[in-house]
Amino acid sequence: MEWHVTDAESLMIIDQEVGKHELSPAEYEVVRRVIYATADFEYLNLIRFGNEALQAGAAALAARTTIVVDEPMVQVGIAWAVQNTFSNPIYCGSEAITRPQRDKTRSAWGLETLAQRYPEAIFVIGQSQTALSTLVQLIREKEVAPALVIATPAGFVNVVQAKQELADSMVPHIRTEGRKGGPAVAAAVLDGLLDLAWHAYVRVSSADYPGKSAVS
Repeated sequence: MEWHVTDAESLMIIDQEVGKHELSPAEYEVVRRVIYATADFEYLNLIRFGNEALQAGAAALAARTTIVVDEPMVQVGIAWAVQNTFSNPIYCGSEAITRPQRDKTRSAWGLETLAQRYPEAIFVIGQSQTALSTLVQLIREKEVAPALVIATPAGFVNVVQAKQELADSMVPHIRTEGRKGGPAVAAAVLDGLLDLAWHAYVRVSSADYPGKSAVS
């Protein structure tokens, strides 16, 4: 994603207000995208990166790994950036054709169905608490081994616990801490990661970015 003049002005304001921080340059790029999308500086302290999440996520995106999302709002939020970079296939849990289930929401059951088809996908959960809980259960039961999980649903019921279980897993992930989040946050995280992956694997030569510094 290329920034326009107005975007650059906004980013300058963000950088000035954030000031010093302890994030790596790549982590800050992702967090700055979230702040830009939400105008909420609390995300500076709410975005959490699992071990090797940026490297694993960038590599998976560059390999055109399938992306599974929970809801259409997330899919709409990432579609343009994905189509204009690596063109990864995107599937939406709540729109998957499945058998009706009384004990699960449509997005949860759809996500489980897609997870069985694409167990090593990139999962982007931005809205549905039940979809995240279902994915965490599948990870715990070793039914899936995601390349990356982006988990940013907002809510009060079980969402904090599900995010904590994700944090305790060995799966590469990027999550919001606590109750805050939403589809716009998930889309911004993936957009930032796409940009890092594009520069690391396509647009920047090894002479410009030695090793993996672009996503470290």
